[in-house]
Amino acid sequence: MDNIVVIIAAALGTTLFVVFIVLGVLKGRKKKKYKKIIEDLDYQKNRLDTSPVGPELAKVEGYVNNEKLEVLYKNWKERLNDIKEIQIPKITDMLIEAEYSLSQTDYKSTMYKIAKLEMEIYKVRATSAFLLNEIKDITNSEERNRASITKLKAKYRELFEKFEETQDEFGEYAKVVSLQFETISKRFEDFETLMENNEYTEVPEILKVINELLKHMEVVIEELPSIVLIAEGILPKKIEEIITIYNKMVAAGYPLDYLNVEYNVEEAQKKIADILDRAKVLNLEDSLFDLKVLTEYFENLFTDFEKEKVIKSDYDEANKTLQTKLKKINSLVKDMFEQMNDLKQLYSLSETDISSLYEIKGDLDKLNEDYNTLISHTSNHSFAYSKLTEEIETLVIRLSELENKLDNTLNVIGSMHDDEMRARQQLAEVEELLKNSQKQIRSFNLPVIPNRYYIELKEAKDAMKEIVKELDKKPITIETLNTRVDTARDLALKLYGKTKEMMKTAMFAEMAIVYGNRYRSSEKDLDRNLTYSEMLLNKGEYQKSLELTINSLNKIEPGIYDKLLKLYGGKERMSE
Repeated sequence: MDNIVVIIAAALGTTLFVVFIVLGVLKGRKKKKYKKIIEDLDYQKNRLDTSPVGPELAKVEGYVNNEKLEVLYKNWKERLNDIKEIQIPKITDMLIEAEYSLSQTDYKSTMYKIAKLEMEIYKVRATSAFLLNEIKDITNSEERNRASITKLKAKYRELFEKFEETQDEFGEYAKVVSLQFETISKRFEDFETLMENNEYTEVPEILKVINELLKHMEVVIEELPSIVLIAEGILPKKIEEIITIYNKMVAAGYPLDYLNVEYNVEEAQKKIADILDRAKVLNLEDSLFDLKVLTEYFENLFTDFEKEKVIKSDYDEANKTLQTKLKKINSLVKDMFEQMNDLKQLYSLSETDISSLYEIKGDLDKLNEDYNTLISHTSNHSFAYSKLTEEIETLVIRLSELENKLDNTLNVIGSMHDDEMRARQQLAEVEELLKNSQKQIRSFNLPVIPNRYYIELKEAKDAMKEIVKELDKKPITIETLNTRVDTARDLALKLYGKTKEMMKTAMFAEMAIVYGNRYRSSEKDLDRNLTYSEMLLNKGEYQKSLELTINSLNKIEPGIYDKLLKLYGGKERMSE
């Protein structure tokens, strides 16, 4: 029993001994760790004490020869003294306190003081670095400024050489540009003066001024020749040409007030004068853009003039056709009413038939009145031809409806004699339509007339001959005659419509190619497609030529088809 107690006591003693040894080792390691941290912080403090701020500030002392630099120097010196005499000694005291706490094995206090030390050293290091950067802005300024001025001088020489090579393109403004180069040259001299006098605080501002002047001069060299060319050459010629065409068209009776040409020309001339006045002081802001807008406006005016001519041609053609038809239907209705008593005696006419005739006469009288009003507006040049064309197209539709109404009435109450008269009149119309179709074809001088067109022309002429045959027969079979007349009229109208459509398509295709020529030099694909379009045009495949041209242009100028429709008065929309 005693032996067991002895063994337990020995084991317990050994365990306690080992624990004490382990605790001693751990305390020793912790102390070494904190001591190493404090030594490292002391090293960092010593580095702060030997920072290059002092030597760098000593360099500045040799540059101080003006009030601004002297103020900066004094401020920097005061801040350096604060670091040397207050902040670093404070760190030294904090190091001593941390070492004391460590010697007392007060690890909690030691950790706290180390944390404060790290923060204080970081703060002083940041203050010192910031101060050093400020001082280096002066001590390194000469090298930095020399590098900057070298680049600016190279830019100056480049711009000046370009100016001398293209001096003739600046016209009377070359002298202004030359004076501006002299101004920039003087700024370079100002820079050298500042550097000689060590006025480094003023140098950044003069470098900024020189840089801005050179940027402006770069714009001047790039844009002023184009401005002079457009404002003094291209635009005045365009305006002169526009005024000449405008005056001729107005004298010829074209109503062009809606274009406001005179006002816009006056405003354009004022704008050009303002641009040239500002160019005298090299103020080119938005000048080139404004000139390009004006150029495009006047180019569009040429298109508007051509459009008005085309519309007038359409109007004159529609007016001639309407006048002819109106004269014929007036004559026919007049003859019918002069023979009304005979008709009543010869034929058993109902009140409905007679009422229908009087209704037609009333509609015809109103149509004549509206037509006379349209002619009045045409003669006094009150409306543009685009508006007049819309009005006359409405009258044509009304006349067509009136003709249909009259035809229906005549079918009910007419006699063989009346049908014969109508047939002869429509024969004349068919002849006139065919003549007009052939006349239009000859007037436009199409590259190729498709064979199908000649076939349809022959069919229309054959149908017309069939009318003549029926009229020569005795007695006349009215039903057959009417069939022949309708067939001939339909073929003639179809041919007439096809003629107009073919001419308009060919004209539009040709105009689209002409419009696209402006992009040929810069767009190879477009140039190739336009060449193929011209080939299609010359082969008589006008619709294919138009579609190819429009689809090609649409890739460069989206929405070109609608634009060309407005420009050239197109009416049909092709499928995409």
